[in-house]
Amino acid sequence: MSDGAETLFERIIAGEVPADVVYQDETTFAFRDIRPQARVHVLVVPKKRYRNLGELAAADPQLLADVALTARRVAELEGVLESGYRVVFNTGDDAGQTVFHVHAHVLGGEPLGLFGAGA
Repeated sequence: MSDGAETLFERIIAGEVPADVVYQDETTFAFRDIRPQARVHVLVVPKKRYRNLGELAAADPQLLADVALTARRVAELEGVLESGYRVVFNTGDDAGQTVFHVHAHVLGGEPLGLFGAGA
């Protein structure tokens, strides 16, 4: 789980670093990405820290389900539930993970193009 060092996301959840909060509940916290890659780009973070998706899935499947449900709730709040949205988890350096507190990127609000075309 945590290596002891506080992450940026933990500081955001604690209110120490400002963020544009979209939604929060007992277990999750959602806020706008400061470098959006689409019209809608919201990060969904579990309040309990796990380094990546695999660690979260192995340790707390219910919390992973909470993250997925919050991603859906964000899509609904942002008006992209019907038009479509993408949920992305980056895991590790090669995938571009820069904050090692698992988080889902919820993207939408415009055509995002094909992802993994040909797969």
